[in-house]
Amino acid sequence: MGGGDEEEIRGNKKITVGVCVMEKKVFSAPMGQILDRLKAFGEFEVIYFGDKVILEEPIESWPICDCLIAFYSSGYPLEKAEAYAALRKPFLVNELDPQHLLHDRRKVYERLEEFGIPVPRYALVNREEPYQDLDYFIEEEDYVEVHGNRFWKPFVEKPVDGDNHSIMIYYPSSAGGGMKKLFRKVGNRSSEFHPEVRRVRREGSYIYEEFMPTGGTDVKVYTVGPEYAHAEARKSPVVDGVVMRNTDGKEVRYPVLLTPNEKQMARDVCIAFRQAVCGFDLLRSDGCSYVCDVNGWSFVKNSHKYYDDAACVLRKMFLDAKAPHLSSAIPPTLPWKVNEPVQPSEGLTRQGSGIIGTFGQSEELRCVIVVIRHGDRTPKQKVKLKVTEEKLLNLMLKYNGGRPRSETKLKSAVQLQDLLDATRMLVPRYRPGRGSDSEAEDIEHAEKLRQVKAVLEEGGHFSGIYRKVQLKPLKWVKVPKSNGEGEEERPVEALMVLKYGGVLTHAGRKQAEELGRYFRNNMYPGEGTGLLRLHSTYRHDLKIYSSDEGRVQMSAAAFAKGLLDLEGQLTPILVSLVSKDSSMLDGLDNASIEMEEAKARLNEIITSGARKIHSNGTSKCPWMTDGAGLPSNASELLPKLVTLTKKVTEQVRLLAKDEDETLTEASPYDVIPPYDQAKALGKTNIDIDRIAAGLPCGSEGFLLMYARWRKLERDLYNERKERFDITQIPDVYDSCKYDLLHNAHLNLKGLDELFKVAQLLADGVIPNEYGINPKQKLKIGSKIARRLLGKVLIDLRNTREEALNVAELKSNQDKCSKSTKNGKDDKDSAPKFFINGDDTRRSSTTSEISMDQEDDDDKETKYRLDPKSYIKSLTHALFPVFYFIILYLTLCPFRYANVRTPERHVRTRLYFTSVSANHERTNHSLFSCST
Repeated sequence: MGGGDEEEIRGNKKITVGVCVMEKKVFSAPMGQILDRLKAFGEFEVIYFGDKVILEEPIESWPICDCLIAFYSSGYPLEKAEAYAALRKPFLVNELDPQHLLHDRRKVYERLEEFGIPVPRYALVNREEPYQDLDYFIEEEDYVEVHGNRFWKPFVEKPVDGDNHSIMIYYPSSAGGGMKKLFRKVGNRSSEFHPEVRRVRREGSYIYEEFMPTGGTDVKVYTVGPEYAHAEARKSPVVDGVVMRNTDGKEVRYPVLLTPNEKQMARDVCIAFRQAVCGFDLLRSDGCSYVCDVNGWSFVKNSHKYYDDAACVLRKMFLDAKAPHLSSAIPPTLPWKVNEPVQPSEGLTRQGSGIIGTFGQSEELRCVIVVIRHGDRTPKQKVKLKVTEEKLLNLMLKYNGGRPRSETKLKSAVQLQDLLDATRMLVPRYRPGRGSDSEAEDIEHAEKLRQVKAVLEEGGHFSGIYRKVQLKPLKWVKVPKSNGEGEEERPVEALMVLKYGGVLTHAGRKQAEELGRYFRNNMYPGEGTGLLRLHSTYRHDLKIYSSDEGRVQMSAAAFAKGLLDLEGQLTPILVSLVSKDSSMLDGLDNASIEMEEAKARLNEIITSGARKIHSNGTSKCPWMTDGAGLPSNASELLPKLVTLTKKVTEQVRLLAKDEDETLTEASPYDVIPPYDQAKALGKTNIDIDRIAAGLPCGSEGFLLMYARWRKLERDLYNERKERFDITQIPDVYDSCKYDLLHNAHLNLKGLDELFKVAQLLADGVIPNEYGINPKQKLKIGSKIARRLLGKVLIDLRNTREEALNVAELKSNQDKCSKSTKNGKDDKDSAPKFFINGDDTRRSSTTSEISMDQEDDDDKETKYRLDPKSYIKSLTHALFPVFYFIILYLTLCPFRYANVRTPERHVRTRLYFTSVSANHERTNHSLFSCST
């Protein structure tokens, strides 16, 4: 078939296939590949209309054909093509009238919903003219509301015009804010991040829809008729906007397997829009799939298997429509492959070059579970002051619903701006005490207000996630109501607590990225594209969890950037890939009473030098004593620590003096040109310009640096009461380490000696703050770490169950393969085309197994273990395994190659938390085993 000059095929003329599309599309590589294959069957004559005919000649003079390939592209006269189809009535691969729908995203979503195809939650904003005010549209700092439907950031904004590809994603202020603009690929870019843009567009009509986290990967589905679809994954443009390309300059995409539900969705899209050859975008999020865009005629690029399949499916369509009496069975050898040499299979292999285990079996990587602390950060700081000013008390009432006894938390940009405005009004222009008889408390209060103002002004705008303020009412009085009817309570004093600092430094970001890159190169398969291929094909089941602290979230985002080889700012990566779970990864409040007891006992041990052997211990087991690990001369080191702290504080005071006087001479309402914290988040290099100018590194000025050291000096030792506060030792150590690393250019004398003394004390104090003896460590650890360790147990269980399912599946396939071979002669028939052109049994196992088990992961109740059975079950079953996993994955740089088994998933769970929380998990794993 296909040889010679046969004008007739089995007594019939060749079927004519008209290609009525713009020449740019005709001469594309995929179109050429598929049409050449069609012609190779010898049953079809392909007629190219050409641009001149399509654009200039009347439809009556267009070539006559049996089947027509026609679809819209830029400059294409769709109405003219419709008139031709009505005149000649050819078989249409893609019907023409529904193609009008594809130009309006509103109509696309309406049609998808009409056919029951899942779409993201969305709302329409229709404007008849640019910047038209609409009473049903409300925009606030972190959300938009359309007809009462609220969309919290991150959300997606799409023009209703389907040909306008300028799509925006807006990020919440809690993640740093900003906007990412998506667009059609330009070079190696597909999106750009704009940190300064926070307001939505108002010049046209838009669709607002819920942002769907997809793990950094998008799926493109290509149908050829309702019974065939090919799916590919690519790196999502919402993550970093860098297009991954191969050595030929083509975008890197990987074939993926569709679930049965997704196959049905592909069939429904094809039927709903009456487009046999159709591409659409699929979002996989939280175990569900959604269609977010339908593109119309689309072909896969650079896939010869797809070209073969598409040609065969189109051939069957044409024969069924115009020559149903002819057989559409696929010949044993495809015509264009008759003279091709047999190529070795490029499919995924079942056996690889994995590590050989103790018993000689080839090992296969199945699961990576890691608990990771945040990277290098600036010191955490806190300012406490009692306030009686009416402006601040009114602000508290404004944001707590007018309840005089309720606490208020201020964290959003609007709230912090209100506080800054009030503080600027309250900060005195000149410092009290300079030539006046103001009392010490008034001076201290003014200093603290000035410090609050300086902290709030840092960065110029509230884009970060490192500042929050609590206002707690302390005293109330009853006053007459404004309407004269009865009385009401009014607060007259409140405690203001400003927490700030703990910002991930340039070094911390680089540490996290490098660790992520190390994991990618050493913990996962090394052949080919390794982890990136696994992740893009959805065979890498990745979840990243973080506590609520900004430095932890940003560490997680930076690690993900290195792990998945991403580029650009951290905010889009954070929103797309990192899930916050503070209840699982913080939890210090659960053991606050026990920790206070431990600190009280620790203070007694250090100040008195007394030690006590724990009831379960002996003199041969020094780790069983109360306060094990403290230096023997701790009580002697404390006065030295105070003296050295004063020495460093005085030097910083002199450095801050000139800056401070400059500030007080300016108007209290002026905003000092600040260091931009948002830009600092994107840096991985040292601030050379600030260092050259003799300024502190990062976002801290001399005034804040002095406030940090002055507070440490004052809190470490109360001279009036002659009392040490050992809880300040970790903070002194923290500040010393930070300034030695980042402010060495300031040449603070005695800082290195202070660091050595602080380190000696901190190495003993910090571990003991979370339990003064093994019994207490275990008790505190069980309260704090229970949820996380329960979740790890779930992870291990799911991995085991998935491995058993895959093993059972492989066994069944082997049995099926043997029976198929035995009955091959009896069942010799033409192959049928199904979704993905591959064997459907794979997709009905791997993807569904992963998604079903992930449902277990995400149910909070699943890892709320029974406290009574918790110690008994996890202590003896989980901790040795858990502790071994952490050490093994951290210390063993093996590259597992044998995860190429088609049914295999690699489950990765990354839990980012703080140092204190990691102390608890380590204490619990160690002492639960020893006790």
